[in-house]
Amino acid sequence: MTKTPHATPAATRPTGWTALVLAGAALVSVTVGAVLPASAAEPQGAPVTGTVRAQHAVDTAALTALMEPGAVASGTMVRVGGTGPGWTGATGALSQDPAANFRIGSITKVFTSTLVLQLVGEGRFTLDTPVQELLPGTLPARWKPITVGQLLSHTSGIQEPCVDFGPDGAPTPEQVVSHWTDPQCAAPQYPVLAQQYNGANYFLLGMVVEKVTGRSYADEVQRRIARPLGLRHTYSPKPGDRSVPAPVLADGGEIEPWAWAEGGMVSNAPDLERFMTSLLRGRLLKPAQQRQLFVMPALSEGSAVDRFSTGGLLRAEIDGTVVWGKTGSMGRSTSGVFATEGGRRTVVRSLLPASKDRELMRKHVTALVDAAL
Repeated sequence: MTKTPHATPAATRPTGWTALVLAGAALVSVTVGAVLPASAAEPQGAPVTGTVRAQHAVDTAALTALMEPGAVASGTMVRVGGTGPGWTGATGALSQDPAANFRIGSITKVFTSTLVLQLVGEGRFTLDTPVQELLPGTLPARWKPITVGQLLSHTSGIQEPCVDFGPDGAPTPEQVVSHWTDPQCAAPQYPVLAQQYNGANYFLLGMVVEKVTGRSYADEVQRRIARPLGLRHTYSPKPGDRSVPAPVLADGGEIEPWAWAEGGMVSNAPDLERFMTSLLRGRLLKPAQQRQLFVMPALSEGSAVDRFSTGGLLRAEIDGTVVWGKTGSMGRSTSGVFATEGGRRTVVRSLLPASKDRELMRKHVTALVDAAL
């Protein structure tokens, strides 16, 4: 295993229509911490907070043991950053370069939500704007209005598709959405009582970005996020580009990047660390939109289902510490990037699952992040 201290920086196609996040690698079941009062201007819910660990040491012994190839994972990469000493490591059936490139899957959604919140901050639309106004004719006329904020937080009520693509070709975003909105399929469920993780939400948001800016989603990622932050390995591939630039962390073969604004991007661990640190420290969003990153939607089935914020971040709690970020899967690997509040500590991880036991995977990933933070 390569293990390298590092300095803190200055700043195969999925099967069917399941989400691009590996269910077994979801960090933890979510509980709500202390709730702060919401202002009248923020009706979506209330920001939540949690404890911040006083120590900043990495439990290298625990990480080393957890990263050894075995029955849970055949290879693992972990990168720890933020305040205090950093740490990187890679083991097993992965590239021994912890900074190698990989398909980030649904971590892409955080880039998409950041673009959307930037446009909200520019006054292009609001979180309460119905997507039907921004993309006229895209959703069935029989559907009730679905807001931008509901798409971000997976509270749109859009159901899983009842039709599927054939084995050939790569769908366009419009074709993807058409399969979620086919007349044979169920309309969104109202009222929305719980979050339902659904890729259709982020295909629609990607289409909103393109419609409002007049530029491609890939261009907006570069113009608004990657170039300003110096993310040289982060991009959204063009249709038909099935490659990942060398060095590759885990090459699962050529994959058509049809997942696009939902899960089609490529990056590496140093870039993801810098992106998440910059996002949580307020370097990409205006103050009002920065607050939305941590506001949880008010849902009637209780706090345990409030996993995604109105800003599209996954909130999890590990050993009393609240972390924010996102998981994602694409090809053979499953990955994640998480940080404590303010980006004080960050962890990027990617692994090649060797087990299909989702509960075992969940516990393993939780232990990895716990040791890293």
